[in-house]
Amino acid sequence: MGKLHRATAVLTTAALALGLAACTDNRPTAEDAARTLAEGLAQLDVGRSSFTTGEPAAVTAELAAITEGFAPGAPKVSVAGVEETGEDTARATLDYVWDLDATDSDWTYSTTADLTRVEDVWQAAWDPAVFVPNLLPQEKLTLTSLPGDRGDITGADGEVIVTQRPVLRVGIDRTRVPEDQQAASARALAALLELDPADYEQQVTSAGAEAFVVALVLRDDATRTVTDTQIDAVPGALRQADTLELAPTRTFARELLGGVGEATEELVEQSDGAVRAGDVTGLGGLQLQHNAKLAGTPGLEVNAASVEDPATPTQRLFTRPAVDGTDLATTLDPRLQSLGEQVLADEPSASSIVALRPSTGEILAAANGPGSEGLQTALLGQYPPGSTFKVATSLALLRKGFTPDSPTECTEEVTVDGRRFNNAGTYPAQFLGTIPLLETFAQSCNTGFIAARDRITQADLAAAAADLGISVGARIGTPAFFGSVPPEAEGTAHAASMIGQGEVLVSPLALATMAASVGAGERVTPTLLAPGESTDLDPGSESAAATAAPTGATSTAEPTEESAPSAFTAGESATLKTLMAAVVAQGGAQLLGDVPGAPVLAKTGTAEFGSETPPRTHAWVVALQGDLAVAVFVEEGELGSTSGGPLMRAFLAGAA
Repeated sequence: MGKLHRATAVLTTAALALGLAACTDNRPTAEDAARTLAEGLAQLDVGRSSFTTGEPAAVTAELAAITEGFAPGAPKVSVAGVEETGEDTARATLDYVWDLDATDSDWTYSTTADLTRVEDVWQAAWDPAVFVPNLLPQEKLTLTSLPGDRGDITGADGEVIVTQRPVLRVGIDRTRVPEDQQAASARALAALLELDPADYEQQVTSAGAEAFVVALVLRDDATRTVTDTQIDAVPGALRQADTLELAPTRTFARELLGGVGEATEELVEQSDGAVRAGDVTGLGGLQLQHNAKLAGTPGLEVNAASVEDPATPTQRLFTRPAVDGTDLATTLDPRLQSLGEQVLADEPSASSIVALRPSTGEILAAANGPGSEGLQTALLGQYPPGSTFKVATSLALLRKGFTPDSPTECTEEVTVDGRRFNNAGTYPAQFLGTIPLLETFAQSCNTGFIAARDRITQADLAAAAADLGISVGARIGTPAFFGSVPPEAEGTAHAASMIGQGEVLVSPLALATMAASVGAGERVTPTLLAPGESTDLDPGSESAAATAAPTGATSTAEPTEESAPSAFTAGESATLKTLMAAVVAQGGAQLLGDVPGAPVLAKTGTAEFGSETPPRTHAWVVALQGDLAVAVFVEEGELGSTSGGPLMRAFLAGAA
């Protein structure tokens, strides 16, 4: 090809390229406008879109009004398709997905938006129905949780413990009393209900003009002392009948069971979206720890309502029915639980009674006295066990060849590395000297056990305790402390461990487990939930950290849920039972000798704490009677025999 032909071809190609470029339409398309609109709606900010009427800022403000207070926030929005309806018109289909809660059930729907090209710009025709089908101007979204029927909590043999019981919501209805009389009515009602008058007055006077300000929720049963007549006599007072999940009495296993009510801000924050403001949920104890099972799955209702009156729905947009909760079955014996609380009713300091069934490990009672002030002393308390720990010490000695007849040296005092250890001030002088292990155990001679400290190591002591269940964790369906025994200790620390002092810590549950293990002839694993129930705790529920720690004591050994198999034998159990029988026959628990029923086996204990002179003391008693193992604890006691003994006697006699 000649130069002229080549030049002509190049010019022709260039001209063609310029012509094609001139014909290409680079203007925004309807699809581009639809995507921009979808992105803006998903962010509740449509500032990048154009509209046939109104400014983008006005549409954004309307979106904010529509979603104000709507907990899910913003939806996911995508373009399902764009259809041309004319030369300069199109219709976009938008798909919406609202993640309303932690379930997989989302609110989904589609809307359409009409698009018009005006001077090369695609504009959307705005209407609230583009955002939500059938939504009208001046309407907003509201979300309501629809709780299902909450499951009951049952006890031994399926007896219902917690169920729906009638209550009265009592308060001041501001629409029923003139404004200038509301403060006086609030104070009068507070006085009647034994509340803080100034605090309730402030609640009433600061509430909305049409508010019903609840002062108190009363059980509506025979225990109610405030009468309808007294309530009605207060101007503006209102009583509303309702039901709540309640135990048989106000105090029944309160720390263990927990309560049910409107979610607190803290629970909402900890739930990771599972619980929303206004939801009815467990507020503590088993009600919180197993809330998902008990509550089921709440339903949801999305409504449209007037911006001026959001409390009154104008149309229902979406609903999901609730799934009822299921019952939670526990091993608690309601009679024994009530008995334990009655026995402790007059004890001013922290106290507890824990009862187990040795043959099964079932926790029958976990009672706390009023002095515990709401703390879970029975399951979470951490205290030195004192002489009750001599059950474990004796087991360690038996494994080194001791028998009940083996001689021990019980002196008035013994000195270890400069520290003096003594017996209780009431220790009988006739049992000083060389006495058999059985008598040392029965009379609880501290010096006799400490004198034998070189016969067993701290590791031997820790192993014996673990074989009886102390420091061996278990999943029981609620937080619990199972004890802590340092695996290594020498000198005074080892000597103190021999008599349950120093760094040895237990809970009343741990000591009841020890006694149950002796009764069963093997290590018992305690359980609170009936077979088939999951012991896993709901996410966000209370941690297993102990909340009732002993004064001036710290734990250096952590309990574990994985422990070596127990080496405890039936023969060792028989010998320990012989020792415990001697405590009742001739030692510090003789007051238990005439309790009706099977013979009682026991061990008393006193544990010193604090820096006072003389030191303050915890009082302990553990006992076995037939297929019942019990631990009694009094935080500010005297001797185990004098402070704990009468409580143990009252409990065993009542349980017979």
